[in-house]
Amino acid sequence: MILEYIEEALKRARYEIIEDEEKYYGEVPELKGVWAQGKTLEECRRNLAEVIEGWVLIHLRKGLEIPSVGGKRIKEPEEVKV
Repeated sequence: MILEYIEEALKRARYEIIEDEEKYYGEVPELKGVWAQGKTLEECRRNLAEVIEGWVLIHLRKGLEIPSVGGKRIKEPEEVKV
């Protein structure tokens, strides 16, 4: 579920080359505050995937809404009775 969400978010990411030591910049417009940089495009994508994962985990931990991305959703699991 989380991996599919991250993959969908990466498909929607926007990248640009900037004047910086880490010249590749990427962001996911649908996910506020999700961005990363890298020395190569591939490094930027890997960094962005890590940022998305952390962003999702923080939102789950704090009970914050996680928006749908390309029809993919993450919902907090319901409590399981033992």
